[in-house]
Amino acid sequence: MRRILLIDDTPEIAELLTFALRDHGYEVFAEGYTTAVNELVLEQRADALVLDCSAYDMSESLFDGVRHHPNHADLPVVIISDTPEQADASLRSRNARRVLLVPKPFTGSQVAKALDQLLE
Repeated sequence: MRRILLIDDTPEIAELLTFALRDHGYEVFAEGYTTAVNELVLEQRADALVLDCSAYDMSESLFDGVRHHPNHADLPVVIISDTPEQADASLRSRNARRVLLVPKPFTGSQVAKALDQLLE
């Protein structure tokens, strides 16, 4: 079973998304917004990361921190964003790999499909 670390700053959404991803066969570990993402990835032995922060720059800073960690440079990441055009431009300027954007509003199935695609 693939292990997913979900970082979400809204507990209710994290809970709903956790249930949806578990229904799709993922083992999910949810945390509120934290800058200790790299430690959590290691601790939970995560196969992928889902970032859903209310402001894109919060997700962006977490994404950059993960990408700059030598063990996580290729970790698959799904970013859920309410500003997908801004997020896409930002990720393209970084030549980001193994990352997919899911625009808000979203469904758990959309996030699971993005994870499936990244983890193939």
